[in-house]
Amino acid sequence: MQPFPFPVRTECPPGACVCEREALLADPASDTRILALTREEENRLLERLENLTSLQDLRHLEDLLHQQLGVRLTISLSPNEVRTLRGIVILVNEQPGLCKKTRQNIPAAIKKSMDKRPEIVYELLDEGGLFA
Repeated sequence: MQPFPFPVRTECPPGACVCEREALLADPASDTRILALTREEENRLLERLENLTSLQDLRHLEDLLHQQLGVRLTISLSPNEVRTLRGIVILVNEQPGLCKKTRQNIPAAIKKSMDKRPEIVYELLDEGGLFA
């Protein structure tokens, strides 16, 4: 195991996750930034995502996730129409080292934020030119 200049996320219980953490640690050429997302940091991230203030804030966090952890978010609208938050699809792309539970918690936190602040949804819809 290679030494890290930051605290590393502890491994998931055996059989509980398919994050391929061990394969990531075994390959010295792999991108290990995701391992900096410890459980404490994940809780801070989720709290921050649940308290978004605007679409600009969401886009800023989306950029930070990619720059600091290598995590890519895909936020798209339903091809039919958006009547509720179910019409907005938020995916966290799979990558080695990213826990399955984290991949589910990030979109849930963003949707909670959108539920609290519907103007984020309106801005997202308008981004595609809906209200233009």
